[in-house]
Parts: sequence; structure tokens; C-alpha cells
Amino acid sequence: MKNTNRFQLFAEAVQGKKLVYLYRPVSKAEEEAASALAFVTQNERTSQKSANSTATKDGSIRTPGTDSTEITSTSILSAKDTVIQDLENAYDADELVQIWEANLAEPGTGEGKFKAIYMEGYITEFKFTSKAEDYVEISMTVGTSGGKAVGEATLSEAQQKQAALVFQDTVKATKKA
Repeated sequence: MKNTNRFQLFAEAVQGKKLVYLYRPVSKAEEEAASALAFVTQNERTSQKSANSTATKDGSIRTPGTDSTEITSTSILSAKDTVIQDLENAYDADELVQIWEANLAEPGTGEGKFKAIYMEGYITEFKFTSKAEDYVEISMTVGTSGGKAVGEATLSEAQQKQAALVFQDTVKATKKA
């Protein structure tokens, strides 16, 4: 029997602001946590495979090629942004960059954990656009290598707040250690 109500299984759509990307040059892995870019307007993950076709007497056989994945991020430049500077330095040095795609709409199994995809790659494009009447816009493309790993990523409260508005209670705030 065919399920005609298959869309009811996915009753809650995920808003774009709930899917966040965090970046870190591999050289900074022992010094600092991964960071999201400030003022992101759009992220995109594109995966594609070429396919080879072999003619046989029984018809064509299609063989998938290797996966090619690119992560593109567009954001407004934040004054004194050290994350952009670190990533631009990684681009200039052909340095490997770590990327996490975390879904804040899907909490993981522990405190501050969210379902995530981990990838590594090299920044293949950096673009700064500065129109007279607009803010400076930055576009960055990372070509991944080595596939991807699915798991859970830990996001600190600061990373979650950087990525999206987090509910605050009405009581007097207490200083956290």
C-alpha cells in the first residue's frame, strides 16, 4: 500500500538559519574552537557525481564517478572579523580547512550536541563585493576532499547564539564561570 501522506512525516520544515556552518583552519585546531561567520546571508552545499556509460549488448551500464562537493557561504563583512582573516590566510597558504554543517533543529544525544556533517577541504574562491550603497559582501567556496562523516557536533552556548537567537529567561542573569 502506498503512503499518500508522506509529507506528514516531515511536518516541521527546517529554517535556513537553523543550518549553520562552522570553519577552522587545521593549523588552529589545537588553539581555538571552530567559528561561524558573522552576518551570513546564505550557505550552500552542492554535491555532484559524473557518470561513465559503457555500451553493452544488453544496453548501457552506468557507473557513478567520484563525489565532488562544494560549500559556498555568503556573508556581510563584520568589522575586525578575525574568522574571515584566518580563512583568507588559509586560502593564501593552500591550507586545509575543517567544516561542520550543524543542524540546530536536530539536537543530538548530549548537552549542546547537534546532528552534523564533518568535511575537510581547501578554499577555492574568495570574493569581496563592495557596492557604494551596500555593505561589503564576502563569498567563499570550499572544495571538499575525502568525503564526509556524519555524526554530532558540540556547539557552545556562544556558538549557538552566534548562529541563531537563543531564548533568554526573564530572571536576573547570573555570571557564568
